Amino acid sequence: MTIKELPSSERPYEKLELFGEKSLSNAELLAIIIKTGTKELTSVDIARQILNLNEMHDKDNLSFLRDLSIEELTKIKGLGRIKALQLKAVCELATRMNTPSNYRKIKIKEPNDIVKILMSGMQYEKIEIAKIVLLDHGLNILKIKDVATGGNNFVNIGMRNVLSEAVKINAPKMILVHNHPSRKFKSKYTRL
Repeated sequence: MTIKELPSSERPYEKLELFGEKSLSNAELLAIIIKTGTKELTSVDIARQILNLNEMHDKDNLSFLRDLSIEELTKIKGLGRIKALQLKAVCELATRMNTPSNYRKIKIKEPNDIVKILMSGMQYEKIEIAKIVLLDHGLNILKIKDVATGGNNFVNIGMRNVLSEAVKINAPKMILVHNHPSRKFKSKYTRL
């Protein structure tokens, strides 16, 4: 059965219009991004194949989509290069939407405040990344910048990169943060 043969209340686009995006299943949401199917498969069928790639078998956890490569996605029948690129773009948009853009108005009261700001952007990284959070005397964020990248279990942080950023904007305080791809996100608070 094709999507056009379904009742309008069961078609992903129409269902979204009628009942809102929260009424759609994960497969239906993915089907809207995929747009079209093949002669044999609907876009919902293709979406279900993508969801079956979840090795954790947790139907509500879609974070595995970030880790799928374009090559893995294009192995799915009916999912070509362009659709795979669109899915990767949507995953990146989701990450960016969860990253606060107006962090300059945030005052840091405890290390966990930094974790809340940076967690969504760093928790799915496959390599270690070091960031510096530059603060004024009142512990208000002035700037957040990547200062080093490494492998899956190391990062070499050059003090020149760390300190030069602080000197450039005359930041009196800083917090150096890095992730552990194999462990939970951690932060270390350091005063200058």
